[in-house]
Amino acid sequence: MSELRARAGALDAADELAGSRKQFVLDAVSDHAADAAGVYLDGNSLGALPANVPGHVEDVVRRQWGELRIRSWDESGWWTAPERIGDRIAPLVGAAPGQIVVGDSTSVNVFKAVVAAVRMAESTGTGRDEILVDATTFPTDGYIAESAARMTGRTLRPVTPAEVPGALSDRTAAVLLNHVDYRTGRLHDLPSLTAAVHAAGALAVWDLCHSAGALPVGLDEHGVDLAVGCTYKYLNGGPGSPAYLYVRHDLQDRFDSPLPGWNSHTEPFGMRPAYEPASGAPRGRVGTPDILSMLALEAALEVWDGVSIDAVRAKSLALTDFFLECVGAYVGEGRVESLTPVAHAERGSQVALRCEGAGEVMKRLIERGVVGDFRHPDVLRFGFTPLYVGFADVERAARVLGEVLTGEVLSGEAPR
Repeated sequence: MSELRARAGALDAADELAGSRKQFVLDAVSDHAADAAGVYLDGNSLGALPANVPGHVEDVVRRQWGELRIRSWDESGWWTAPERIGDRIAPLVGAAPGQIVVGDSTSVNVFKAVVAAVRMAESTGTGRDEILVDATTFPTDGYIAESAARMTGRTLRPVTPAEVPGALSDRTAAVLLNHVDYRTGRLHDLPSLTAAVHAAGALAVWDLCHSAGALPVGLDEHGVDLAVGCTYKYLNGGPGSPAYLYVRHDLQDRFDSPLPGWNSHTEPFGMRPAYEPASGAPRGRVGTPDILSMLALEAALEVWDGVSIDAVRAKSLALTDFFLECVGAYVGEGRVESLTPVAHAERGSQVALRCEGAGEVMKRLIERGVVGDFRHPDVLRFGFTPLYVGFADVERAARVLGEVLTGEVLSGEAPR
């Protein structure tokens, strides 16, 4: 399909984000079967390494820690890093400064957000005794929501995002939803669902793990109450990089964290036995910040300087459109089924394909240098990170997938 290769080249030549690719450590694309280097389409699980991070981390370790040691809490800005880095993330999710704090894991922040939302609902004295949770959510969110319900004496009710408007009632205290479904890449309607939750008098908590850094979110614009997200996917913060917590400005003085650590105390070094929460975003802190991974994240976020999230979204949609077209051309009918919506308004930045023997197929793809991931029992996931994925990558990935499905897997032939 030389026409598709030619189109890929033309699209790459016209790509306004193409220059961002050189800011990442990436393998060279190769069509040689023996060369495992190639196309990285797993940024929806772990983003690629920004090239400036190793040098920055070396400085943090050798100079800030090795030479300045404890002085770095002040002189290197370690103490203020959670809020400073939160303000770097804020524009990527449509938030004004002072509403995001970085630290802990996504799971811990989901717990903080859901319990705090229930407590805020409880403070109104309306007897709201139910939490709604996305029934299709990433498992940890469900586990945390179930624990939060038990701890707060609420009933947990799993519903799909489409069912939320009909499930809301005067019993609903809080609703925990995913912006993008991790299996299928379906983008849920954050504005309308948030509005529906508010109309019912409840609070909306959004998980942004699969949307932040891939598409506009609009937290402030749409009045989201609380939100959480990881930083190691489209934000490229590195394995285990700290997550973040968003609390809308007008709710911060009501945010009652279930984990009131010394870092969120209004006078953390006062060592007072009675807890008094800090004001603003620091109220979401708990314990000592994880400085090494946090400052690696801060360096990684430099790749976003001068980048428009709208441009990222436009390229994301163009990449996924082109991939689906190439899959149709190279794979043929009946071998795969796309679980990802065709409509742009319903699509995140990944494509999920269902196929027989998906685990083995992904293994063969990786051997050929096309790296995506497999989700049990039969789903191939491909994540498209617009800052470093190009249209030639997309064409090659679809072409190799077609070769694997029509040759290697079905007939047992060796890789070509």
